[in-house]
Amino acid sequence: MTVLGAIADDFTGATDLAGILARDGRRVLFVIGVPDQPLPPADAIVVALKSRTIPAAEAVQQSLDALRWLKTQGAGQILFKYCSTFDSTAAGNIGPVADALGDALGAGPAIVCPAFPTNCRTIYQGHLFVGDRLLQNSSMRDHPLTPMRRSNLVELMAEQSRYKVGLVPHAVVAKGTQAIRSAFAQAARDGIRYLVTDAVTDSDLMAIGRAARDSRLITGGSAIAIGLATERTAAPRKTSTITSSSRGRVIVLAGSCSAATREQLRRAMVIWPHHKLDMDGIAAGEPIVEKAAKWLHAQPPAQPVVVYGSADPAEVAANQARYGRERAGEMMERALSALVREAVAGGVSRLMVAGGETSGAVVSALGITALEIGSEIAPGVPWTRTINEPALEIALKSGNFGGPDFFERALATPF
Repeated sequence: MTVLGAIADDFTGATDLAGILARDGRRVLFVIGVPDQPLPPADAIVVALKSRTIPAAEAVQQSLDALRWLKTQGAGQILFKYCSTFDSTAAGNIGPVADALGDALGAGPAIVCPAFPTNCRTIYQGHLFVGDRLLQNSSMRDHPLTPMRRSNLVELMAEQSRYKVGLVPHAVVAKGTQAIRSAFAQAARDGIRYLVTDAVTDSDLMAIGRAARDSRLITGGSAIAIGLATERTAAPRKTSTITSSSRGRVIVLAGSCSAATREQLRRAMVIWPHHKLDMDGIAAGEPIVEKAAKWLHAQPPAQPVVVYGSADPAEVAANQARYGRERAGEMMERALSALVREAVAGGVSRLMVAGGETSGAVVSALGITALEIGSEIAPGVPWTRTINEPALEIALKSGNFGGPDFFERALATPF
């Protein structure tokens, strides 16, 4: 059996995907960027990039580098994983990256399926829904980096790609795997590269995954992995290197301003000490990180704490207007990165990180290169454990994932 290779455009999405792939016992390796060292054999390898909002040309280059490395590891099928809300702009980066990967693989028709029904992301008639709302009417409408103001995935993908985009409607998907395969074959005859594929249930994803089993390229959200059947034998999990007695301080770091994360923070801040990083102070060069670190170290060691830069959309918009969108994001990420280094040096051994960009900044700041996948906290969010030093357990949570009690649930969930 060949290895399933996956390229994810952010870190939380990569852990989400790795967790799903590991559910049935597959040996899954999760690596940060392209490794420069040998890795043990695996059934699936997930390469986590931080390429969702960088310039499209850079995202393409990073993804092609990951593809070349995955092929040296025996990857015979590539899954390009992006967010279940299709986070992107008119310029990319989903379309340009998918085009480059497909060209390099000589791929035929590839599905476009960001659906994640368990987390209320569904596709019907090519339109993406978040719960009972079209994407354009959901909280993603005001996302600070990738505001999604439309819901028609066929149109969105066509704007970003150089190739024709078609639709496999739910009427076809509901007929099962063979009907979907027939749609793929017709698309190949018609010169269509991408097929937005409706999915409203996990059963749909199972049928789609089976139909795409021989496709060289698959694109979509992490839940598409539910249908990628396997016959591989799992390797035993490693024994934990972190004992309960060695677990030190627990910290929640949140840079996401998604509606779900704001609700989770409101609940967590009722029961745990919390500290907000002031954007104006960061911009003015004030010792914001030093103040936060001093506050952190003054808290009782056994007490979980919350440090956040999240804010209501109006405050985010004001900060972006004042400092520029990219600069505002970079300033907050630099502050959180500096703080997490101080926190780990001071004894933090469990981190719960909310937001894809924040997760990428934290993982990079700590020099983490590979993670082992643990138990699932909530759909799409597993615990992970560092393979290299420092010895940490980390939950990397997409901003919109998890229920209101996510942080409390995570704390109660063993690796």
